[in-house]
Amino acid sequence: MNKTQLPKKVGKLLFSINSQCILAECALWNEFEQVIYWVDIIGAKIQRYCPRTHGVETFDMPYRIGCFSFTPIKNQIIAAFDIGIARYNLVTEQLEWLAQPEKNIKTNRFNDGRTDRQGRFWAGTMNESVAADDDSNLNNIVLGNLYCIDANKQCDAKVVNVSISNGLCWSKDGKTLYHADSPKRTISAYDFDTRTTQLSNKRVFATTQGHRFPDGSIVDSEDYLWSAHWGASQVVRYNPKGKIDLVVDMPVSQPSSVAIGGPQMDWLIVTTAKHSLAPERLMIEPQSGNIFIYQLHGIEGVAEPVCVI
Repeated sequence: MNKTQLPKKVGKLLFSINSQCILAECALWNEFEQVIYWVDIIGAKIQRYCPRTHGVETFDMPYRIGCFSFTPIKNQIIAAFDIGIARYNLVTEQLEWLAQPEKNIKTNRFNDGRTDRQGRFWAGTMNESVAADDDSNLNNIVLGNLYCIDANKQCDAKVVNVSISNGLCWSKDGKTLYHADSPKRTISAYDFDTRTTQLSNKRVFATTQGHRFPDGSIVDSEDYLWSAHWGASQVVRYNPKGKIDLVVDMPVSQPSSVAIGGPQMDWLIVTTAKHSLAPERLMIEPQSGNIFIYQLHGIEGVAEPVCVI
């Protein structure tokens, strides 16, 4: 990668948020509220940052939370908690379960997910005994699945036997679904029927090597895919053919998810984690678990869909 290309598209670090999450994930920009949201899975909380006030609010969750999406109702989200998918009100704390397809599989929990362009919620599960950096011991364990829940509360598995479900996002037109299985170091692409949710024509979009694992992803206004590379201290932007366009080097080793937002929709927002890092490693990278915001040049984000189920 020609490093001289980087400043043309990704500028300086604007600021970081000293959240010190154990496992921050699911970065989202709320266009209506003009704030940044993210979750701490292990800490069982949602946090949001307001650029106008520089304040951070914390919402304690009733269960560990892997991901969530906004809904049309104020303060209500749809969330993939560890044991199922539910509507949840951040203020009243009212919870309504919608689906718990793996409730009886004690080793599994929900992880990454998001809403498709038509307003349906998707979330994937993982077996917690699977380490992100180990794909050698996947036999004789119950693997996860990627689920879709629709307006009729019908919850179906769309991709099965997933080690760690990550990197879910859609192309701008919604007709290509991207999904990563982190330990397998693979981002797959599928043709997506926007009406029926049927997936077809699975192919390899991109692969990683060594100690770098594709985690959270997002698609920008040019239909390029951004992927946080856990273990590699990098966020990578791929063109629509899966070729690397640019690399953003980070001061921490475990970037976990990405979003594009901000008042002009030109901030690259990256969550990170300190989960599983040894004390001596944390001394080297004390900003692990913080949220990083970079300035983009000539690149904009796509508004996050609202879940309508």
